[in-house]
Amino acid sequence: MDTSNTYRRLLRISTAVMAAVLLFQSGLIDERTTNAFDGATMYLGAAVGMSASVAPNELNSITAELTRQQQLLASREQALVEREIAVQRNPDRSSDVSMRTTYFLAAILFIQLVLIILNYGLDFLRAREREMLRFENTTSG
Repeated sequence: MDTSNTYRRLLRISTAVMAAVLLFQSGLIDERTTNAFDGATMYLGAAVGMSASVAPNELNSITAELTRQQQLLASREQALVEREIAVQRNPDRSSDVSMRTTYFLAAILFIQLVLIILNYGLDFLRAREREMLRFENTTSG
């Protein structure tokens, strides 16, 4: 019985947190929250990385030069994207990602709500079954 109460409590808490995240991410309360969510997502995505090194040779030096040029192009592209975001000229890409994230969070919230309804429905059926058994035992005995 204690594990059932813990399960219910965790399910209610996770549903409330998911609903709050969905409200924050979708921008229903304020459009600035969507921009903050997108910015945080981009920051976390850029923070993850790794590096490795090998002994230098001709192939490695060519590869290193290509990599340096690609990084230079990527930094220029990033600067352009940041300028476009600042001027709000890039709503299609961010709105598409935002909409997919909103649908994903809404689907998770829906699943959690279905689990809560099933949980309480099954508890109601079990309690009614116990009551019927108790009633049959008192009438037959």
